[in-house]
Amino acid sequence: MATITFNPKQVTKRLLAVLSDRARDVVVSRFGLGTDTERKTLEAIGAKYKITRERVRQIENYAIASIKKSDVYHKEAVVMEELREHIVALGGIVCEDGLLTYLSPNESVQNHINFLLVLGDFFRREKEDEHFKHRWIVDEAVAKQVHESLHKLYDGLSHDDLVPEGEMVASFLEYLKGISEQYKNEEIIKRWLSISKAIKSNPLGEWGVASSPNVSARGIRDYAFLVIRRHGSPMHFTEVAKAILEVFGKKAHTATCHNELIKDSRFVLVGRGLYALTEWGYEKGVVRDVIKKILKKEGPLTKDQVVDKVLKERHVKENTILVNLQNPSFFKRDTKGRYAAVA
Repeated sequence: MATITFNPKQVTKRLLAVLSDRARDVVVSRFGLGTDTERKTLEAIGAKYKITRERVRQIENYAIASIKKSDVYHKEAVVMEELREHIVALGGIVCEDGLLTYLSPNESVQNHINFLLVLGDFFRREKEDEHFKHRWIVDEAVAKQVHESLHKLYDGLSHDDLVPEGEMVASFLEYLKGISEQYKNEEIIKRWLSISKAIKSNPLGEWGVASSPNVSARGIRDYAFLVIRRHGSPMHFTEVAKAILEVFGKKAHTATCHNELIKDSRFVLVGRGLYALTEWGYEKGVVRDVIKKILKKEGPLTKDQVVDKVLKERHVKENTILVNLQNPSFFKRDTKGRYAAVA
């Protein structure tokens, strides 16, 4: 959090003093500058004064213009410069929520800072749209490059991609080659990433497409995918349920967890209660199906070769594999002792 050298409430008090009572009340209500921090709508203020919402808007715009023409406003130039320097230090373009939280943890103070930003000639606010969150800009050239680079970064991701934070930062920097050296640090890059609504990180710090269940986890299946992926090897469903509670604080009943994993194509049952991820190369099917797949791909194999390859895909007893191999309806043995699948 930043340390600001001025008192935002005292600054706005001085600025508001140049207004008439009604104009001051409209601005205070619109920006939540009073004891009530809620920012009132044009309709709510209009109802209070029995005027139209458009008239309220006119009063607000006139009030802001009056403040900016006043001698008091020009005397606060040092305050505006300090705010500009903070935004530059954050990257020249910064998410509104992140900026206000950085400058103060207090909602009331944040409202006063927001009002100062609206007044300041240095600052331009871009409203939230389908791609980006509300953001404040003091460097137009940087903002343009950040916006374009975020679009390119998103276009390069598939729906299921999960990228470690370090790799995501490095990939983003590749699109920002011409950016000033003063902005090339990890904290600024992560702040720029946070501007995007299309890209975000999951609870484990991995980045991907915001709409992906691997990123915006919503249920047991999504949490299970993340904990198994984090574990890096097959897990028993009871361990998965326990890990979901430990990592995400979400209670998952073991039976429910087992049932949910069975239904989801992202998981493969590879042993008694053991689940692996499909993306690791595992495929669904019983041991017989696994043997058939291996033999069709590799051609005839010896008993030991079959056992070795099946055990890489299924956590089962060796004898289970051998029993399946002896079924003449599915497998045949040649004169060299090698097994092949029956056509």
